[in-house]
Amino acid sequence: MSVKTLPEAPGVTDPPEGARRSRLPLAALRDVPHAGLIVVLALVVIFTAAQSDTFATDRNIINVLSQISVNAVLAAGLTLLMTAGGMDFSMGSNVAVTAAVAAKLLAGGHATAYTVVVALLLGTAIGLVNGLVVTFTNVAPFVATLASATLLDGVALLVHDGNTISIGTRMFALGNDKVLGVPYLLVVAVLVLIATALVMRFTVFGRDAFAIGGNEHVARLSGINVTARKLTLYGLTGTLSGLAGLMLLSRLGSSSPGGTAGLSLQLAVVAAVVIGGTSLAGGSGTVVGTALGLVLLGVVANALNLLDFSSNYQPVSVGAVLLVAAVANEMHKARARSRH
Repeated sequence: MSVKTLPEAPGVTDPPEGARRSRLPLAALRDVPHAGLIVVLALVVIFTAAQSDTFATDRNIINVLSQISVNAVLAAGLTLLMTAGGMDFSMGSNVAVTAAVAAKLLAGGHATAYTVVVALLLGTAIGLVNGLVVTFTNVAPFVATLASATLLDGVALLVHDGNTISIGTRMFALGNDKVLGVPYLLVVAVLVLIATALVMRFTVFGRDAFAIGGNEHVARLSGINVTARKLTLYGLTGTLSGLAGLMLLSRLGSSSPGGTAGLSLQLAVVAAVVIGGTSLAGGSGTVVGTALGLVLLGVVANALNLLDFSSNYQPVSVGAVLLVAAVANEMHKARARSRH
């Protein structure tokens, strides 16, 4: 006796063809790294370009990229450090101190090469002190480096002694000249970002940073010298802070009390790194995401200027974007955990 099978009801096992087609672009978009960040950046660019004729000009684009160059150097080091589960809230204050000391040396007649070496060594030493405190006292990195930031802000004021220190035309080329139409500051920033990305992607040191951020105890059991790696990472962030201080000084041509860096610079850098998807808990991070975060914050700041918004809105925008990014990161991690 033959048994007849009932025909399948349409849509029971397979979605309608139209619904399948409508979901495919969304699914593909979810698989694109930093898709949400790219979409937000594109919307901001399109809106601003429609409202301002000068936004999309070559001159303005180069200007935006030059303005974020100092932040990019700091963000590169912070991305690597946060990937390893660390944090340095004193980088902006490190910039203030190194810029002030470098300005003092240049104004006193010291050679530029000597000043550069001193600034980089000073920045590195500050980073290493932070690393020693975090590594050997078990003080939370946030607390230790925030205290260091407060101390360094005071040191910068002492170096200035209430006066603005001008360097005249010393280091003018680094801060203002271009090569093939590209500012030297931007070239330095791109090289630092590329070098950091290569380290994170292709070196044992980079893989160790991911392992330490994922689980420090397991990393230690697997043979990684966690203490040495941490000290190196904090020293590296200090070196990059010294470099950023020199870059900022060369662009401004002077160093003034409270006018070069500090907490506002640090928050902008942390915002860019977090917006780019680097986990505050460690274990994940990408330089590409950090670069996109930097560009987004730079474009938002530029848009506010071009559209004649008050400068007071800039910290509001940074805080709002940082809050949204932090919430989005937590939601993304929750979805990832539920899938596994």
